[in-house]
Amino acid sequence: MTTQDEPPMQNTSSPVKDALDHFYTKFFKLVDEKGAPLVPYDSEWLSVCYLDDGKEGDDVRWLPKRQTQQTDMFERLSEALETPIHPDIIDFYSHYWSDPITANTAQGKLSLLQVWNNDDLERLRANFIGHALQKKRRRHPLTLFFALTLPDTEMMISVDNADGRIWVERPGKAPHLCVADSLAEFINALEPELTTA
Repeated sequence: MTTQDEPPMQNTSSPVKDALDHFYTKFFKLVDEKGAPLVPYDSEWLSVCYLDDGKEGDDVRWLPKRQTQQTDMFERLSEALETPIHPDIIDFYSHYWSDPITANTAQGKLSLLQVWNNDDLERLRANFIGHALQKKRRRHPLTLFFALTLPDTEMMISVDNADGRIWVERPGKAPHLCVADSLAEFINALEPELTTA
């Protein structure tokens, strides 16, 4: 998934990375109880998360894996948006490769978005740019999403790029509900859910 000329990732800690490590520790305990989750194998959407080789479309086991290479995606995103990207969202999407993870909160269930491979990171960059342009047109503050509400995925949960607070918002609308003061605080309150088909 990474090219060999990318520099290795520095082993630095942050509140968001620590919160994700804690969250995935709880996730892996569920895996120990229920077994690894399944995902359809896609030879054109490969990931280090696959535990098994598979035939096209077959369900194969997968697990989240720590990212080991640095990416310049967020630097390029910052240049495209002409603004610095909040470090919490960078840490969130630069720490693990993973399929989205279902989690429970006091307010309900959500899908914690993650990136599957480098191509997924590039797709995320394009989505962030489109989202930011819409925000600019509507004169809303810049937010960067990291989760969707379940079961309807109608609302996004986002980081305010200016101050790092966590908001619930509908696409095309201004954020309307602040649910945490930081991404680390929000992640630390999550309980992962594991469904194995």
